[in-house]
Amino acid sequence: MGRLIGLVKPLAGFMVLAICMGLLGHLCATFITILGGYAVLDLLGLDTPLSIGCIFACVLLFALLRAGLRYGEQACNHFIAFKLLALIRDRVFRALRRLCPAKLEGRDKGDLISVITSDIELLEVFYAHTISPAAIALFFTIILCLFIGSFHWALGLLALTAYLVVGIVMPLAVSRLSGDAGQRFRTGSGELSGFVLDSMRGLSEAIQYAQGAKRLGEMNRRTDGLSKTEEQMKRNAGLNSAVTNTVILLFDLAMLLTSVSLYRQGQVDFTGVLIPTIALFSSFGPVVALAGLGSTLQNTFAAGNRVLDILEEAPVTEEISGQPEVAFHGAAAENVTFSYGGEDILQNVSAQFPEGQIIGITGRSGSGKSTLLKLLMRFWQTGQGRISISGVEINSINTANLRDMESFVTQETHLFHDSIRSNLHIARLDATDEQIEAACKKASVHDFIMTLPQGYDTPVGELGDTLSGGERQRLGLARAFLHDAPFVLLDEPTSNLDSLNEAVILRSLREERADKTVVLVSHRKSTMRIADTVYSVEHGRMS
Repeated sequence: MGRLIGLVKPLAGFMVLAICMGLLGHLCATFITILGGYAVLDLLGLDTPLSIGCIFACVLLFALLRAGLRYGEQACNHFIAFKLLALIRDRVFRALRRLCPAKLEGRDKGDLISVITSDIELLEVFYAHTISPAAIALFFTIILCLFIGSFHWALGLLALTAYLVVGIVMPLAVSRLSGDAGQRFRTGSGELSGFVLDSMRGLSEAIQYAQGAKRLGEMNRRTDGLSKTEEQMKRNAGLNSAVTNTVILLFDLAMLLTSVSLYRQGQVDFTGVLIPTIALFSSFGPVVALAGLGSTLQNTFAAGNRVLDILEEAPVTEEISGQPEVAFHGAAAENVTFSYGGEDILQNVSAQFPEGQIIGITGRSGSGKSTLLKLLMRFWQTGQGRISISGVEINSINTANLRDMESFVTQETHLFHDSIRSNLHIARLDATDEQIEAACKKASVHDFIMTLPQGYDTPVGELGDTLSGGERQRLGLARAFLHDAPFVLLDEPTSNLDSLNEAVILRSLREERADKTVVLVSHRKSTMRIADTVYSVEHGRMS
């Protein structure tokens, strides 16, 4: 809870304003009833601090103030909540950027989507309906206990007991009764989102191999499990409401009986019976708001923990800034060792990547070729050894500087649900149409694009599913050519291409070699023919 409250600091002024308006609003609502009690006393001919006319004027004033203060409180709380949700989403996206790609490899994308959407949305309950109501209930309790206690200390103590039981003991009891239901519900919801997303992406395969019924059955099983957990939470909420109302009624009766007993003993007059009883009857609003939180906060805190876990997770590689800019004049890996999950991937690997040369890397699948490229990109930290560019260790190079010097084409090209032109602009935001077309010609994809109905403005669909694997791969290469970095890392760049397109791309790479260093990972012997030097990686060792 403390970590979630800490996020309110930028909007502390609005929070104080919401608390003040909420406190005054509840006091107005309660004292309307109390003033009604004083009006009854005046009609009975008993002494009252205010005349009947003044009482009715105050009632009218308090009613108008209550409406305005209630609106102001809710407006402030929701402004705080939705402003914070926007800030938290921004922080989550920045955290994901820091964690990517190392910490996000293998993470359930559906679960991440659930955190970004529904989990963050649930925090609205905490910021709009928890923090200020808790503060309002605290100050309201103090004021009402002092007011009721002014008639007799025993009545004030009874009121304090009632507020504590309803506002603290009851929510804690219900929260304990709920156990970890909230955490299980949020975790299960994230897993269900991931399963649905996975099923939608694999819909063709599920139909092809007649697995639709199995996937649907598993989806229903998970949904039923979530429904049972939610049913338990709703049942606890209903029980909480019923017990709370019963406890309030019992304390109201206790206040009436206690004040009557004191009246019979001559310790209070009739005013000391009527006003404290009416005051307690009408003053449970703020603490009832807290009582209702016991059954909802478990779910909210579970969502908050999932969000905070992402915000507080440490990245594998921290971004570097403030270092002198480095120009590319070759790269080197010296005795590099890297392990992942306790398994050695690379062992004492050394390689030179001189300026103006094409360096080939070949080897079996799983031998560590792609891992070496990721280490050159500083996606991961080397366990031992040193990777340098222009003689400077990459851990001492500004991250932005390093990304400017490198272009990385992976085996799977990700395309956003946008036009071809926008997908290419990612590599260079200020690229002209002529530069984009030149890059696409080098990647042997320009002629294909021109056959499309909208040319470069043609949408590629979600994940580029309107294009073939080879077309997506060539667009990935076009991005690398457009980025025009001096250090180009290509991971199986021609694996999905026919021999003709491969030849065009290899010719482009050969022509680019004059002012670039190209690291080329491939199984194809035809691809390796253009390499000046070829390293072979076997079982994590290079030769």
